[in-house]
Amino acid sequence: MLSFECDYSEGAHEKVLARLLETNMEQLSGYGSDKYCEQAKEKIRMACGCPDAQIFFLMGGTQTNEVVIDAMLQSYEGVVAAKTGHVSVHEAGAIEHSGHKVLTLPEYQGKMDAEDLESLLSEFWSDENHEHMVFPGMVYISHPTEYGTLYSEEELKKLSGVCRRYKIPLYMDGARLGYGLMSSETDVTLPKIAEYCDVFYIGGTKVGALCGEAVVFTKRNMPVHFLTIVKQHGALLAKGRVLGIQFDTLFTDDLYFKISRHAVEMAEYMKSGLLKKGVRFYLESPTNQQFIILENSEMEELGKRAAFSFWEKLDEEHTVIRLATSWATKKESIDRLLELF
Repeated sequence: MLSFECDYSEGAHEKVLARLLETNMEQLSGYGSDKYCEQAKEKIRMACGCPDAQIFFLMGGTQTNEVVIDAMLQSYEGVVAAKTGHVSVHEAGAIEHSGHKVLTLPEYQGKMDAEDLESLLSEFWSDENHEHMVFPGMVYISHPTEYGTLYSEEELKKLSGVCRRYKIPLYMDGARLGYGLMSSETDVTLPKIAEYCDVFYIGGTKVGALCGEAVVFTKRNMPVHFLTIVKQHGALLAKGRVLGIQFDTLFTDDLYFKISRHAVEMAEYMKSGLLKKGVRFYLESPTNQQFIILENSEMEELGKRAAFSFWEKLDEEHTVIRLATSWATKKESIDRLLELF
């Protein structure tokens, strides 16, 4: 059975596993205070071109979004997101569960538009009843988006400009950040993200780690007593070394970027093969997630031989599915997949 269901089907990159084994019997301090966490943080600061960045390691994406958003918002504030944003759709109401509303805006292939954001904020503050409303306290975007699309540097700059005018933070979900950074069609770099975003995270779970996300506060703006807040959420890992060692390895010799580029190259190879087979694409994605349109009967047949993600019903006869490559995808697997079309 072939699997292109997601980019976290495999365990972890062999170098990550080897490093975990090599350090296994070392006795280290807990809660992220060990030397490997410090080494990883310094390497991430260098990669971001942000020497003053404050970094904290958490376990998974939904946990990271919920903890960061709750920590940065006041009790009366909500977070603004595109209606297709992960916090809006696929996090089981985690943000609302923490007491904060998700305020949604229209999406354009997964992306938020700066003009829409400006309008929402302007209308809120000009409403004489705004004291009775949920305050827009921060802005959430994902890069790549849930549709595999990417923000340009100019788009990030505009969103950042709006946020700064209204004095609210811009937060980027980077669950698949490596795959966005290594796309051949991007002009966005880690230093640019650190420049325009107030906080973002570098995803490890989907990019070669067993688990883990690195939260980067770029403006010396980590909430006071953030570790304590993390613990209140049940998200503080006693064996913080597990995360530090993995990120230390991923950010040694550009491993994170090399394996991310591999996933994008495999997606491009798959896309080329599917186009030659006459397969229709739902949209143009320059990253590791590819969305194709199949007749329902074709989808059922493909499902007998390969795993994929249902995305949405296009109409009564057609369905959009997602095929995802990863750092571990082999060319031979894609060749076998193409034979099924």
